Amino acid sequence: MFAALSNAVRLRCVYLLAKHDEICVCELVEALNISQPTASKALSSLKASGLVSDRRDANWIYYQLKPDLPDWLQTVLRTVVDDLIRDKTYIADEKRFTRLVARPRAVVCS
Repeated sequence: MFAALSNAVRLRCVYLLAKHDEICVCELVEALNISQPTASKALSSLKASGLVSDRRDANWIYYQLKPDLPDWLQTVLRTVVDDLIRDKTYIADEKRFTRLVARPRAVVCS
């Protein structure tokens, strides 16, 4: 699990997933300004580590932090997110994501 958080892209994904209920792959691509294969690889690793779950809805795959994570792990993730909230990279990711969700998903994910 800690190895999953050692990669910058995976940590950026976890940061946004911790702050928002559910995020589509295409939204992560846009918010993090990364390629779709990079996002998919990061999310696949997070899923394999047991941190993230996904669901398919028509053309989109949505990811979320697993809701049944142990309390100690939720505490660790909250601590990490609280620490990163002041980092310029994560601030920029959050701003891009906030702008994205103001638009219809069909526009973002087309």
